[in-house]
Amino acid sequence: MKEAGCDDESTNGVVVMVEPYSQTEQIQHVIYRILDANLDRAREGLRIIEEWCRFGLNNAQLALECKHLRQEIANWHTPQMRAARDTLGDAGTELSHPQEEQRANIKSLLQANFGRVQEAMRVLEEYGKLTHPNMGKAFKQMRYRVYTLESTLLGYQRHQLLLRSRLYLVTSQSENLLSTVEAALKGGLTLLQYRDKTADDTVRLEQAMKLRQLCHSYGALFIMNDRVDLALAVDADGVHLGQQDMPIAIARQLLGPQRLIGRSTTNSKEMQGAIADGADYIGVGPVYETPTKVGKAATGVEYVSYAAKNCPIPWFAIGGIDPNNINEVIDAGAQRVAVVRSLMEAEQPTLVTQYFLSQLYRVKANA
Repeated sequence: MKEAGCDDESTNGVVVMVEPYSQTEQIQHVIYRILDANLDRAREGLRIIEEWCRFGLNNAQLALECKHLRQEIANWHTPQMRAARDTLGDAGTELSHPQEEQRANIKSLLQANFGRVQEAMRVLEEYGKLTHPNMGKAFKQMRYRVYTLESTLLGYQRHQLLLRSRLYLVTSQSENLLSTVEAALKGGLTLLQYRDKTADDTVRLEQAMKLRQLCHSYGALFIMNDRVDLALAVDADGVHLGQQDMPIAIARQLLGPQRLIGRSTTNSKEMQGAIADGADYIGVGPVYETPTKVGKAATGVEYVSYAAKNCPIPWFAIGGIDPNNINEVIDAGAQRVAVVRSLMEAEQPTLVTQYFLSQLYRVKANA
């Protein structure tokens, strides 16, 4: 490009006039700056995601997909685009937002950077059409790959946390719902199900939103009882279905592959059916009689022992389990338990949570 702002040059005594940038050249220069900035932005965001896939999840496949995307982006980063960079003259370097200054947890960090990458790729897709006939098409396809990567990664994160979760709190109606749940989260709880069979949908929606935010601030999973529509509305991590609720196959179509689906079971036939239908985890019980499941006979520890020998997916013994009988359930083969009253009605939910976890992790350590 010709150097703008010079009136003339002298060459062997001959005065040569130097023309400023043409309007077309100025526009092209701006487009190159936009492409350069967004190519960098996309690669930086992917590198942040890749580091978690590699070191946080130890997942070589996901890390490799991030790396391939970064390399494909780098192939479009031409010398002309790099030469157009003007960091000192970029008005956007001083712009910031309070949400960019902090990250609550890994999930929020990953979501922020996926958003960053996707926005950058949309810019590259549109402005790239003005530069190269195939650039727009290439970044459109890469953007779809990033969407798939996001779903896969968040789904993988959820499944990994499910595998690590030993204690599952199912809520009951309580005036101290939020404070009780937070106390349990402080004690190490990583899996919560919001269950309220009688409240209006407006109340359930409001409570579910608060509980989901609370769970995610502690890095815990939030599951909605029964209602797939409410699970989607509040961006829950999944839904738990009873035997009389929506079929798992339909719930999966609505929720997608990245969210969790649990199923209650009371016998071996229901267990095998849930596994065949694609449940991510199951409840096994009720082990003891409980007012939470009125009219359902206790299965006893025999079903727990059966699950320990035959269930290939995560399962939680549930039903009347408390600090006094948890070791009996553990001795029958349970490594995970779900509780309601023993935590929701506890005077010190944090301490009770810690006790449950100490017993469950002791089993894991000795296994």
